[in-house]
Amino acid sequence: MRGLFSRLPMTMRTTLFSAAFAAVVIAGASVYLLRSLIPGTANLDAVREIVVPELESRLAEQGLHFGAPIFIRIFKASSELELWVQDGAQYSLFKTYPICSYSGGLGPKLMEGDRQSPEGFYSVSARQLNPNSSYHLSFNLGFPNRYDRAHGRTGSFLMVHGKCVSIGCYAMTDGGIEEIYLIAEAALSGGQSAFDVHVFPFRMTEEALTDYAGSQWISFWQNLKEGHDLFEATRVPPTTGVVDGRYAFNGG
Repeated sequence: MRGLFSRLPMTMRTTLFSAAFAAVVIAGASVYLLRSLIPGTANLDAVREIVVPELESRLAEQGLHFGAPIFIRIFKASSELELWVQDGAQYSLFKTYPICSYSGGLGPKLMEGDRQSPEGFYSVSARQLNPNSSYHLSFNLGFPNRYDRAHGRTGSFLMVHGKCVSIGCYAMTDGGIEEIYLIAEAALSGGQSAFDVHVFPFRMTEEALTDYAGSQWISFWQNLKEGHDLFEATRVPPTTGVVDGRYAFNGG
């Protein structure tokens, strides 16, 4: 066969080689595409092996512990996710991650299918982690929460996940969600029953609220600011409830 190939005209050999090379490339691309569409394509054990030692080292450099309780804040307008780690009696900022994409604009999610990413105060337990996500890794925010239900808001499977694409969720890079997921997993395994995720439309300054004073959501955002400011003052996530259709807070 090899001798027969060598006796073919150069133009024919070049054509056959190019076709074979193209077939290999297409086959490889098809496997990659297929793998990207299959749920659970993140090999979590392999990810842990690579990522956890680096996380432990970086946390230690900041005097923080892998497995300590955590707290997350999301700011839509600046596309930022903050990951805070308990440091003694308070929480310290470990890292701010860029959000690749979120759906809709500023304001809360109202109904299933509105392609709007939620705002508010959410809680994530171990059962809300999804290592078999179609979007690399993910965790469910728990929308609708008690406040959302009190206002008749509907929706489901609102996540923080990888893959950089969003239909109502907060999408991170795969590398970003790996770090966030593993730190969250370690915190929940270490004894934290659930971690809070506070989602804001923007940095909750007086100046920002003045800029959006004409929005239909200004009252809602002023209510969110109460919880935001408690954490800013104490560096401890406040306990959040719902009273008379508004978020209510204890301590911080």
